[in-house]
Amino acid sequence: MLLGSPRKTPGRNLGVVLIIATLAMLAASGIGPTDRLTWWMEVIWVVVGLPLVLLAWPRFPLTRLLCVLLVIHAGILVLGGHYTYAKVPLGDWFRDWFELSRNHYDRLGHFAQGFVPAILARELLLRKTGLKPGGWLFYLCVSCALAFSAFFEMIEWWSAVIMGGKAEAFLATQGDIWDTQWDMFLAMCGAILSQLLFARQHDRELGLMR
Repeated sequence: MLLGSPRKTPGRNLGVVLIIATLAMLAASGIGPTDRLTWWMEVIWVVVGLPLVLLAWPRFPLTRLLCVLLVIHAGILVLGGHYTYAKVPLGDWFRDWFELSRNHYDRLGHFAQGFVPAILARELLLRKTGLKPGGWLFYLCVSCALAFSAFFEMIEWWSAVIMGGKAEAFLATQGDIWDTQWDMFLAMCGAILSQLLFARQHDRELGLMR
């Protein structure tokens, strides 16, 4: 039996706040970014994703949990787009504080790239297929997040082939030859952790638990 609308969606007030917050972050990040082309390449997911969610909302409203996670993910993306991932001040502070060799903000970005899409995949699979919570659902959500991460790495590869040195800010490898492997590994870790942390809450908001 397929699930209909979730039991808990953002109320009108929270929904408006989340939309305004997303637009405000996007607008602020677009003011004097470090590299305009990199900014567009990073924020395009927000520029396309928000209208898609709003257009689909009358037929497919999302849970409150997923909406909040999507806005947090949007914030990570637009901040990285404004500074480029290798130059985000938060990553510089973290690097200096712990005496690291590089800015690790891009690691956070790829962790979120698994953390949030796994919950999105979980919601789609639970509501649009006959799957139920359990091992297979967990595995498929991790697989979806890994597939998306691999596709993003292909986008980075194509960007490097097409743009050459101009793509360096977008790639943010910072000289790490294992950057691609780290990106996908962290996406996988994010997908696993998000389900371990939020599966029960997600089930409640979907109406699968009381």
